[in-house]
Amino acid sequence: MKKRNLKILALALAGVLITAGFLGCTKSEDKDSASKGEESKKIGMVISTLNNPFFVTMKEGAEKKAKELGYELIVLDSRNDGATERSNVEDLIQKGAKVIIVNPTDSDAVGNAIKVANDSKIPVVTVDRNANSGEVASHIASDNVAGGKLAAEFIIEKLGEKGNVVEIQGLPGTSAARDRGKGFHDGLSGKDGVKVVASQPADFDRQKGLSVMENIIQAHPDFQAVFCHNDEMALGAAKALIGKEVIVVGFDGNDDAVKAVESGEIAATIAQQPDLMGSISIENAVKILKGENVEKEIPVELKLIKK
Repeated sequence: MKKRNLKILALALAGVLITAGFLGCTKSEDKDSASKGEESKKIGMVISTLNNPFFVTMKEGAEKKAKELGYELIVLDSRNDGATERSNVEDLIQKGAKVIIVNPTDSDAVGNAIKVANDSKIPVVTVDRNANSGEVASHIASDNVAGGKLAAEFIIEKLGEKGNVVEIQGLPGTSAARDRGKGFHDGLSGKDGVKVVASQPADFDRQKGLSVMENIIQAHPDFQAVFCHNDEMALGAAKALIGKEVIVVGFDGNDDAVKAVESGEIAATIAQQPDLMGSISIENAVKILKGENVEKEIPVELKLIKK
């Protein structure tokens, strides 16, 4: 009798242990599934540089929208360096980002970073600047060609279709610099009374904008207007032009530039909406995560801000 009872007890204990083991596995699997669910909510964002108010505003717009939609956003700064950009993409893949938004440092160099994501089957969205290689699901940007043309039309009107003009270019190799320059020169085409006497890059940087403008003043003192490919360079150029009657036009519409227009320090800025660009990039990243279709090219509206 005792042996029979012991046997029954042993069988009961074995059943408990098997059930516990099964429950343990189930909990472990549930934990893994939850972990995977959390990972699928991660979006990565690589910014060309956070040493520029425009891109800081873009980041803030993206962060606000990601929080609103319930997604985790990991933002990394490339510091205007292509190698860092690629390393950032690799880091985001390791951190479990399921879509990566890239604001390229350079339209050519960024291809290396995008291909890293492509090889890992991670969809890529580009914002503000495009990529000349690699597979991109969607590109979100202002119409920079139209913006450059808008700047040219404003300058032509202010000059009465006669005068010398200087162009301060952005970072060579970026689509923004190329397209804004193209739009500007297209806008001046056929206006024989308006001549571009100097065109030099200042890398979208305020201090370089000041230095380049000072050099141009020495080499080509006779000009009446300046078009800068972004506001940072326009604000730098304006410092070099204090006391001179020169029309300065920037591009971006950042807070400092808008204040400078109101005070008369610069004449106008072609306003982008970086916060909206960041927000739209998140919206489209979420659509991709959900398996929805997205537009290949998504334009963001521009406007001229003048006093």
